Amino acid sequence: MPVYDVIIRNGVLIDGTGAPPYKRDIGVIGDAIAKIGDLSSEGAEEVIDADGLFVAPGFIDIHNHSDTSIFVVPTADNYVTQGVTTVVVGNCGYSPAPLTENNREFLEYSERNLIKEVGNIPWRSFSEYLERLEVLEKSLNVVALVGHGTLRSAVLGVCEARPSEKQLSEMRYLLDEAVKAGAFGMSSGLIYVPGMFCDTHELIELAKVVSRYGGVYSTHIRNEGVGLLDAVIEAIQVGLASGVSLEISHVKAAGSPVWGSVPKVLHVIEEYVRRGYDFSADAYPYAASSTGLEALLPAWVREGGPEKMIERLRKQDLLNELRSFLERHGIPEEGHTDWDKVRISYSETHPEVLGKSVEEISKMWEVDPVSTIARLLIEDKGLTSVVVHTMSEDDVAKAVSHPLVAVGSDGSVMKFGEGMPHPRNYGAFPRVIAKYVRELKVLSLSEAIRKMTSLPARKLGLHDRGLLRPGFKADIVVFNYYTVRDKATFENPHAYSAGIEYLLVNGGLVIRGGKHTGAKPGRLLRRS
Repeated sequence: MPVYDVIIRNGVLIDGTGAPPYKRDIGVIGDAIAKIGDLSSEGAEEVIDADGLFVAPGFIDIHNHSDTSIFVVPTADNYVTQGVTTVVVGNCGYSPAPLTENNREFLEYSERNLIKEVGNIPWRSFSEYLERLEVLEKSLNVVALVGHGTLRSAVLGVCEARPSEKQLSEMRYLLDEAVKAGAFGMSSGLIYVPGMFCDTHELIELAKVVSRYGGVYSTHIRNEGVGLLDAVIEAIQVGLASGVSLEISHVKAAGSPVWGSVPKVLHVIEEYVRRGYDFSADAYPYAASSTGLEALLPAWVREGGPEKMIERLRKQDLLNELRSFLERHGIPEEGHTDWDKVRISYSETHPEVLGKSVEEISKMWEVDPVSTIARLLIEDKGLTSVVVHTMSEDDVAKAVSHPLVAVGSDGSVMKFGEGMPHPRNYGAFPRVIAKYVRELKVLSLSEAIRKMTSLPARKLGLHDRGLLRPGFKADIVVFNYYTVRDKATFENPHAYSAGIEYLLVNGGLVIRGGKHTGAKPGRLLRRS
């Protein structure tokens, strides 16, 4: 009778530590790696011949937004075909729980796609949300953070307000409940409603709760453009004052006025790491970002949530004020009005504009850009999405290749063919190997794998994942170094990556011969 469930033979192992590759076999029993060595005389239920292929730990996406889309597409095809075995959700200050009467309308608005599928939001507390994730049959593992914006809205709603001590205590209580239930920490999104209305003190007090449990604080900082360095300093203040493990999300310099600033940001992080602080960052391998169209508008337009924003955008006086503001200051953070660089990626009411820039649509509709933006947001009920091409390729290379920066996609599990999303949803991880290792040679293959495996695993405290070691969970990717690549582009974003030949998640074979098997061995991972 075979000793092993799966044997991967003849492959070249990249173990996740950054060490050089070496040739060994891997034997898997159940959900774990049982042995690494010469298994040529051993038998298994399934033998994978990895001759000419590389074998690595499954990739961990430290910055993902599949909080509820995983319920809609549990096979996670656009991620497992990248070699991803674990996604970290709850980023940028948003999680779909806890839900209270104060934020019910806000969350129901945000979760319209989920409600279309299941009829309602089937949880209230964060622990109930995790229970739903746990019982869901899915093809990859899920790690959850709780969003600061959701915590804030659960107590204060979505308006601009400073919490009383009692209200701050309520937020602490909800955060404590979430972390005890298994959340790995808290995220913030300080350019989004309602997180943008908080002050540093509020973040410090909540980060202290996370720190007490040894969790991580992941932050989409307050400004990624002209105020970039000040925003990084605020994040570091939170880390220093609370003692929390700090993760700066998708580090970038947005807008040509600040191109070249990424090395300065990384130098600041390095300085604190040298002093013993657990500070780090993540980045995606593209020179374009993606967000909601409303995020390009000033806070006074968005305050109160989507419905109030739409009500304001219907008023001509406000549009005149908005035009004057943008002429003087430019897009918040970035300080420009390059509407040719802002392209529509999702519009429910105007599919004909997908892939077109705000400038192109304005000419097509014979109106100015502000009127175009207002019309899209009003008719899409605030849910228009954009891709923004305002980053420097050199800055991206500096971020992706830095030893303290993990790889994250900033994307989500999605239905194939819906909208014109950012190609990072389909290609972020293979792109790191294809472009930054194979083409540009700014990274070694071993270092690239470390940044996608053991680096995020250590940050999160996933002590049995991220390395090829006996006793570790059998999250394993087998790929062809010469053919692995991202096929998704900005013009044709719905294209699965190539070169991922086999993928094991908790020992279950999800990808065989480059094709999804339909298996759903993924798990909810809870912080103990």
